[in-house]
Amino acid sequence: MLPVAYCQRVKMFIAMEVLNNTRQLALKAVRWRTSTSPFSISRSWLSTVPQIEDRNILLMGPPGAGKTSVGRVVAHRLGVPVIDVDDHILEVTWKMPVADKLSEVGDEHFLEEEGRALCKFSTSGSVISLTGSNPLHSGAMQHLKRTGLVVYLDVATDDIIQRLSRMKVNRIVGQEAGVPIRQILHYRKQFYEKWLDTRVLCGTGDTVEEIAEKVLQAVERYQNSKSETFVSTRRENGSSSESKYFSDVVLEGLAPDGGLYVPQKGFPKLDVREWLRIAEMSYPERALAMLEKCIHPMDIPGTDLRRMVFRAYGVNFASEAIAPVKHLVHNQFVQELFHGPTASFKDLALQLMPQLFAYCLPQMCNYLILVATSGDTGSAVLSGFGNLHDLDRQRVGVLVFFPEEGVSEIQKRQLTAYKEGNARAVGVLSDFDFCQRAIKTMFGDSGLTGHLVVEYGTVLSTANSINWGRLLPQVVYHASAYLDLFKDGVIKFGEPIDVCIPTGNFGNAMAALYAKQMGIPIRKIICASNQNRIVSDFITTGVCDLRNQPLIASLSPAIDILKSSNLERFLYHTSGGDGCLVRDLFTRLEKDQYFKVSESLLQKIQEDVVAGWCSEEECLAAILNVHTKTGYAMDTHTAVAKAVADRLQDPWCPVVICSTAHHGKFAPTVLKALQCPNNPSDPVDQLRELASVASTPRMHQNMLQCLKENSRGEHTVCQADFSVLVEEVESMIQDSFLKVL
Repeated sequence: MLPVAYCQRVKMFIAMEVLNNTRQLALKAVRWRTSTSPFSISRSWLSTVPQIEDRNILLMGPPGAGKTSVGRVVAHRLGVPVIDVDDHILEVTWKMPVADKLSEVGDEHFLEEEGRALCKFSTSGSVISLTGSNPLHSGAMQHLKRTGLVVYLDVATDDIIQRLSRMKVNRIVGQEAGVPIRQILHYRKQFYEKWLDTRVLCGTGDTVEEIAEKVLQAVERYQNSKSETFVSTRRENGSSSESKYFSDVVLEGLAPDGGLYVPQKGFPKLDVREWLRIAEMSYPERALAMLEKCIHPMDIPGTDLRRMVFRAYGVNFASEAIAPVKHLVHNQFVQELFHGPTASFKDLALQLMPQLFAYCLPQMCNYLILVATSGDTGSAVLSGFGNLHDLDRQRVGVLVFFPEEGVSEIQKRQLTAYKEGNARAVGVLSDFDFCQRAIKTMFGDSGLTGHLVVEYGTVLSTANSINWGRLLPQVVYHASAYLDLFKDGVIKFGEPIDVCIPTGNFGNAMAALYAKQMGIPIRKIICASNQNRIVSDFITTGVCDLRNQPLIASLSPAIDILKSSNLERFLYHTSGGDGCLVRDLFTRLEKDQYFKVSESLLQKIQEDVVAGWCSEEECLAAILNVHTKTGYAMDTHTAVAKAVADRLQDPWCPVVICSTAHHGKFAPTVLKALQCPNNPSDPVDQLRELASVASTPRMHQNMLQCLKENSRGEHTVCQADFSVLVEEVESMIQDSFLKVL
C-alpha cells in the first residue's frame, strides 16, 4: 500500500497540471475561435513592416471616406497592386460606367448586380478599395472576407456630407427621393460595423497620407497580437516569463506570483483629432472606440466587443448619458456615476466585465467568481453576472464576502437580494481587509485551487478591481467626463482638469491615471480619504504604515479600506515598471505591515497625485452646504471628495468630483446631515423621506424596487476564520455545479 504522503503529493501534482492546462486551454479556446472565424486572417502574412503575400487588404467605408485615395497610398507603400472595385471590377464586368448601370437597373437590382460581380472576382496580395454599398450584399462580403482583412475607414458623418457636397454628389445608392443623405449614411453604418475586422478612426482634417499610415498601423497591430501582452507588477526585471494575453488576465484575475496584471507596453495614446471624433459620440460609442484600442481583436473581435458594450450601457442605466457631468459650484463639476442598476459607480465596469469574462471562458470547466466588497462592488457583481445569458450563468458562480457590520443597511439589502441561481452573498464578522486578504490567500493556495479543479472542475477568479477586465472599463468614464466638459464649452481641448476621487482601494484613481496615459489632459488626481487615511498619508509622506492601525467604521464605508490593492499598479507605473521593487515593497507590507519609498519615487508619485482626508464632521457639513447652496444632495463618499477638493484643487483649474454612489444608498446619514427631524428606521421609508426633502438627483427607482422586494434581507453570516470561508467556497461550488466523479 502506498504511503499517504506520497498519494497526497501525486494528487497535488495532478491538480496543478490540470489547473495549468485549464488556463492554457482558456487562451487557446478564445484564440482558436477568433483565428478560425471567416472574418479573420492567418497570422503569417504580415511582418513587422506589413508585407502582403497571398492576402488582401480591403478598405471599407461610406462614399467619400477616401477609400480610393488611401488605397493608392497604402498599395504604393507596400509595393502591391491596388484595385478599385468601381473602376477595375464593376465597369470592366459591365462594360459601361457604374452610373449608367445604376440608371439601367435601378437601386434594388443594382446591389444584386454589384454583389454578383464581386462574387465572381478573385485576387490575392492586393489592396482593394470597396464601394460604399458593397457591405450591403452579404454574399459578396463573405466571399471577400475569406481573402483578407477588412479595414473600416470610420469617418464622421458631417465630414462625409461635406466631402460629397464638394464632389457635387447629391444622391447615393439606395437613397430614395426626399430621404436625407444623413439618414442613408446612418442606416449603412450597421453594415460597416458588421463586416469590419479592424477600425481606423479618422479625425477631421486627417490627410490621405495620415489615414494611410493609420491603416498600415492597424494592419500591423491586427497581425502582431504578441505586442499587446500583460505582465505581473511583481515580475523580475528583465524576466522572460510567459506572456499573458487579455483573455488570460481576465480569467486569472491575480497573477501567480501575487502581483496584479498590467499592460507590458502601457496604454495606447490617441491623438487630438481622434479625441475630437470621440467627443461627438454617445457614451457606448466612446467606450467602444477606446476599448478597441486596448483589447486586441485576436482576443475579442470588434463586432463582438460592440455587441457587449451596447448591451452593457443601454436601458439598464437610468440616464441616457450613462455618466453625465453636471455643474456643482464655481469651477467644480460632479460626474454622476450612479445611474446603473445598483446605484454605484461599480456598475460602469460590472455591466461589461462579466460579458468579457464569459466570452473568454473555455467550454471545459466552471468558474467561481470570488469577491470581497466594502459595500458597492458585491451587488454590482451580482447584478452584472446575473444578466449573463443562461448558458454562461450555468458555468459561472458568484460568491461575495462582505463585512457584516461594515456596510449600510440599504447596501446589505441590495447584496442579499440575490438568492437564486449561482449567486450568493455571505456576511463576515470582520472588516473588508480581512475579506480581501482571505480571497487573495485562496488564490495563492495551490493546494486549494488544485483541489477545486480536480474535484469539481472549477477554477477560481475574481471581479474586484485587481482584475484587469474590471479596471479597464473605468478608464472610459474619466475620459468621457473631460470630453463632456470640452463639448459643453467649459474648456478647450488640451486645457487641463483635476479629478477628485473618494478612494480606498485606488482602482478608480488608477483608471484616471490610465485615461491620462491615453491622452486626456488630467493635471492632478486628487485622492480623498476618510479617517481611514492610509492612502492619503502614503501619497503625502511616502510611508505606508498599517501597524497599530485599526479600521474605523465611518459614514463612507465603501472606502473603509487599509490595504489598497491597486496601489501596487500605481507604484509599478511610477517606478518605471520596476517589478522587483514592487515585489519587495508589498512583501514587506505583508510581513511587517510597513514600507517606505525613496524621496525620488515620492516626487514622481506627487507629480500625478495629491491626497487629503476629511473628518466625519466635515463630510456631514459638505452635504449640508452643497444642498443649501444648490439643492443638490450628495452621498457621503462624494461629500468626502468635495471636502478634500475644496482644500486641494487649483482655483484656476476645473475639477471633476466623482460621485460614486447615489445619496439614497446612505439615506439615514444624508437625512442627518440635512438636519431632517424625521429619520425613519425602515429603509424604504427613509428613501421616501429623502425624496421629499432632496429632489436632485432624482430617486433611484431600481434601488427602491430592490428594497421593497427584499424587505427581510436574510443571509448567511460566518466567523472571521479563513477555514470557514473556504468551507463557504466549497459549499457554493457543490450547490452550483455538478461534482466530477
